[in-house]
Amino acid sequence: MSLTLLLPLLAQVGIGAALPQNPLPIPKRKETPAVTQPAPPAQPSLLQQCLQLAMERPSDGIEVADAWLAKAKTQTDRAGAKQCKALAFTRIEGWNEAATLFLGARDELPAADRAERARLGSLGGNAWIVAGDMGQALTALDAAHADAAAAGDGKLDGLIQIDRARALVALARPDEAAAALTEARRLVPDNAQAWLLSATLSRRTGKLAEAQVEIERAADLFPIDPEIGLEAGVIAVLSGRDEAARKSWLSVIKAAPGSAAAKTAQGYLDQLDPPAAQSGR
Repeated sequence: MSLTLLLPLLAQVGIGAALPQNPLPIPKRKETPAVTQPAPPAQPSLLQQCLQLAMERPSDGIEVADAWLAKAKTQTDRAGAKQCKALAFTRIEGWNEAATLFLGARDELPAADRAERARLGSLGGNAWIVAGDMGQALTALDAAHADAAAAGDGKLDGLIQIDRARALVALARPDEAAAALTEARRLVPDNAQAWLLSATLSRRTGKLAEAQVEIERAADLFPIDPEIGLEAGVIAVLSGRDEAARKSWLSVIKAAPGSAAAKTAQGYLDQLDPPAAQSGR
């Protein structure tokens, strides 16, 4: 996560309109225009400082967040301290703790702050997914979806729908997952991950024609993604297009040599028959 600090605005120096000229040709003394000094740089908030520390030195971030939480007098401070501590736990792969803290930070916020509640709920749901608890993930993401929709934040809602689909697939609820991905593609049509996951789900449910359209759209949006190349090859080989599959998997090896995706691609290639030009040797 990169923290974006607000840059100070520098005041513009302006010169007023000239006075009417004196009828006598006597030069007027020029006055030095006042210059507005630039404002001093804005200081990072306590939350920004804590989040930066959590990213760089998680154990120190946890300590600072605990101290902040202990003396917090407002819900805003408690939410900030919990969010900071949650981020620190993600850096040390404490996903259960992170999920609980992100959702705890969400619950400190007023019910009317739907956008921020959606963001924190989404982070909590993501942490539960990584922790492997799909039931809790879906509960958190459903609430985040409701908050994002109420806030009118379509982009955030689209990303939440992608994560809802992940949880629903893991819970063996493919029809609901497909519906979530349909909504994700509507809300964030340029998100390659939404199209990739749609293609994978379509392929798994035997809808190869739909899968082909979806994987082509994913590849248009992000042509060098190894995961897209892997899925494109799988869809091609299931559709009886071995040479197209070979081309996709070779592109993965070329784009990400030595990676886990490249090893998977090589394993797929090893299962294919040799190219037609070599088969007579």
